[in-house]
Amino acid sequence: MYSKIYLIDDVELVNLMHLMMLKKLGLEDMVVSFTNPVKALNHLRIHEKGENPILVLLDINMPEINGFQFLECMVLEKFTTNIDVVIVTSSINKKDKAIAKTFPQYIMDFVTKPLKIEKIEELLQNPIKRAL
Repeated sequence: MYSKIYLIDDVELVNLMHLMMLKKLGLEDMVVSFTNPVKALNHLRIHEKGENPILVLLDINMPEINGFQFLECMVLEKFTTNIDVVIVTSSINKKDKAIAKTFPQYIMDFVTKPLKIEKIEELLQNPIKRAL
């Protein structure tokens, strides 16, 4: 089970919708929400030292840095691989999915918005990084 769930999307409404779904599952106390991916990355650097598994719901298209740049930082800085990242995006571009495959140590899944509560339950019950 995850110790924290990070919601990283530049649209606050999207984070709020995901929070409401997690609240229905009784997981709201585990949620850390960011609309700025740079702040989220800094928070991960400081607070997550690798002891407990973390779930990150990450958008791709964001203004400060995009989701792939976020993942590149994780790789370059050798973040612990107990961080499971689910790309949650409105993109249907096949190139985005191909790029996501280049981060197998972190990417757990690639999901098109809107994220559904059934998908969250599936991810929580079966936290295995799988080929996209």
